[in-house]
Amino acid sequence: MSSGTTNLRIASINTNGIRAAFRKGMGAWLDARDVDILAIQEVRAATEDIEGLLGPEWNILHDAATAKGRAGVAIASRAAASIHRVTIGDDEFDSAGRWLEADYEVNGQIVTVVSAYVHSGEDGTPKQVEKYRFLDGMATRLPEIAAHSPLAVVVGDLNVGHRTLDIRNWKGNVKRAGFLPRERAYFDRFFGEAGASVEGVDGSTGPGLGWVDIGREQAGEVDGPYTWWSWRGQAFDNDTGWRIDYQMATPELAARVTNYSVDRAAAHDERWSDHTPVVVDYAI
Repeated sequence: MSSGTTNLRIASINTNGIRAAFRKGMGAWLDARDVDILAIQEVRAATEDIEGLLGPEWNILHDAATAKGRAGVAIASRAAASIHRVTIGDDEFDSAGRWLEADYEVNGQIVTVVSAYVHSGEDGTPKQVEKYRFLDGMATRLPEIAAHSPLAVVVGDLNVGHRTLDIRNWKGNVKRAGFLPRERAYFDRFFGEAGASVEGVDGSTGPGLGWVDIGREQAGEVDGPYTWWSWRGQAFDNDTGWRIDYQMATPELAARVTNYSVDRAAAHDERWSDHTPVVVDYAI
């Protein structure tokens, strides 16, 4: 890396409950990974629990869900954030525990990191209505973030497989939440050319927002790499997974990626979440 740049390692993980994840081995992974900023989804714990598990060397921001024991997003960092924000969508929309933005000064530049946890949804139910409201909020907020900070990244469990490459058994899931054409169309626009009219997979059109899907850009046109596998059956052993955990960056930050990895466990019994960490290095 050239002189004058700092390597910023950002990791994202849906812990499926951070206390359970630490009981199963998350601490050993974190100790070995040299992470600078750790975004967590589905914390399902109190701030004191996170502080106790991670230790005093981490600065922790935490937005808990309204309902105790549900959702919850956090960002832990070696250096303190200069500011953070927690709302998305209209004033009536309860986004608690699902959207946390923070600004960090890195090598004299501001880097904005968002830990996001999109609803899982269920087609034809109020849960899906909430999911679409959240995705609408993202569509409004993403251009605002990019205008505020050219170096910005939204990371987390976004609960949508964008393309057929992102789900092993995609043909059987086109009518299931997480791969509905209407959901995927949001991502067509998120990743579409900025300002261009983008036709979504569902036939809808809207302006492209110009964000970059780091995972797909780095992996290329290949299946996966998946980030979530059901606990049931042989899904993990057979790699029957979904790529629903993202790092999506502004073009300027995307141009600074030096490494991308999905930290898939070596074996089923070594997993400490049903998701796996997504880790990206950026030269700042």
